[in-house]
Amino acid sequence: MSNIVWKIKTFEEFTVPELYSVLKARIDVFVIEQNCPYPDLDNYDQKAVHIWAEEEGQVLAYCRVFDKGIKYDETSFGRVLTTEQARGKSLGKLLIKYAVETIENRFHTSEIKISAQDYLLRFYAEFGFVDTGKKYLEDDIPHTEMIRK
Repeated sequence: MSNIVWKIKTFEEFTVPELYSVLKARIDVFVIEQNCPYPDLDNYDQKAVHIWAEEEGQVLAYCRVFDKGIKYDETSFGRVLTTEQARGKSLGKLLIKYAVETIENRFHTSEIKISAQDYLLRFYAEFGFVDTGKKYLEDDIPHTEMIRK
């Protein structure tokens, strides 16, 4: 894992191969691996800042971040993933660190609201996210709303 490159781009800045790799990673993890057919292409990618790690063109970790007023009143991030071959290398922690820093630097706020898959609540708590108590099913997967002030 020596040649990992981190990228932060708006939708317009994607090359076609980058976009393909990111969408493939999202489908591989969220649709195929989690066995969950859902509309991944939701017309929000155009409004997001995309953050990912890649090695030789393969996406290893990814998320997308949003300014205030797009998903919530607060800034947010979502579609957080680490691809199968990249797990256990702490890339997820680095990804969230970069997501928070990107929000603070680009959108000038520390207040972030996310919709977290329940098994990741402890993971997000490490970054200062707090369970708001709002629980729901999203595409049949238990989620909890979390906020970081």
